[in-house]
Amino acid sequence: MEGLKSIIEGKEGRTVLLEHEVKEILRQAGFSVPAGFFAPKGASWEEILERSAALSFPLVAKVSSSRIVSKTEVGGVKTGIKDIHALKRAVSEILSIDSSEGVLIEEMVPEGLEIIVGGSIDDQFGPIVMLGFGGIFVEILKDVVFGLAPLEREEAAWMIKQLRAYPLLRGYRGRGPFDTDSLIRLIVAVSEMMAKGNIKEIDLNPVILYPKGATVVDGKMKI
Repeated sequence: MEGLKSIIEGKEGRTVLLEHEVKEILRQAGFSVPAGFFAPKGASWEEILERSAALSFPLVAKVSSSRIVSKTEVGGVKTGIKDIHALKRAVSEILSIDSSEGVLIEEMVPEGLEIIVGGSIDDQFGPIVMLGFGGIFVEILKDVVFGLAPLEREEAAWMIKQLRAYPLLRGYRGRGPFDTDSLIRLIVAVSEMMAKGNIKEIDLNPVILYPKGATVVDGKMKI
């Protein structure tokens, strides 16, 4: 991914990419991310208002910081923002958070099936890829599978079928079937990034899967 190389260059001394940087890498690689923009700390309200005009409500505003592990724990995620007044209040609260480096403002995406795609460097096996369903499936049921990077399409498809909740992808309660081809393409791309050795860890959580397409809603990356 050329976007990965260009964004990593010039980041000497930093080990964590901000969410908008991770999403720019994915966007340049052809993956869907929510429409939005990053406003660094110090940006004027006039600048933020002007850029927000290109977005459609409802919006979400999230704190950006390389030092904050959990955005929700510090009150750094504001969802369901329905108008300019609510946006201004949300931005003000987020920029006042300790260690805040700016705010990411995005359009909220439709509901779908939550998936987690990640990668890390295992001491024994080297670069690996993790796949799981989001929400209760990963928190309580621990429904995850692992593969060695890099992965071919067939191997990514095999990983998907190993998930206990795999039948959900074929459709349930009038929803789906879901776009496994888009998911396979994302898994393979993450595996290729991990295999090149530039990344220590990547966590795309959640990825919202739809009957057609998938959108990466949140992403973290350590380099």
